[in-house]
Amino acid sequence: MLSDPLPARTPGVPPSVFSLEQLTGYLALLLGVYSFLQKDDRRLKATVGAQAFTYAVHFVLLASPAAAGAALVTSVRAVLSLVTRSPRVAVTLLATNVALGLFTVEHAAGWLPVVASSAGTIAFFWFEGIPMRLILLGGTACWLANNLLLGSIGGTLLELFLGAVNGSTCYRLWRADRVG
Repeated sequence: MLSDPLPARTPGVPPSVFSLEQLTGYLALLLGVYSFLQKDDRRLKATVGAQAFTYAVHFVLLASPAAAGAALVTSVRAVLSLVTRSPRVAVTLLATNVALGLFTVEHAAGWLPVVASSAGTIAFFWFEGIPMRLILLGGTACWLANNLLLGSIGGTLLELFLGAVNGSTCYRLWRADRVG
């Protein structure tokens, strides 16, 4: 008999600090901080795509299908927003995100990542610069609440750092606009 390579996770009990679930979250943390240090919108979107894919794997390992689906939509959205700003693509992504939520959300808090990912879609397709980053900050707050509830160490640290780094980048962009 083959043993399951990933032990079953007990709901409500966070995985250990050095479990595969948490290590994947730490990788997402590193990619996320790097993403939001970018002043260039295209580099920001490309690195968010890689970070969000890693986040999706992290949430699969944490047995959170709603968060995994939202993170996967976020990854696809970031990559697509590099090549198009089509409202049709954005609406399709929003609809996909909500549909995934309808099939995977098990409780009210499960909507937090769906709202976060939807806010990111709106930000990436219809905004740029400081307004885009401010909407992303709202999404960060939703992901932060989600990660605290799941016991995701890397995810919680990621969202705290993203909030701080994104806020700092907004300030630097605002200051550069005023000076230049």
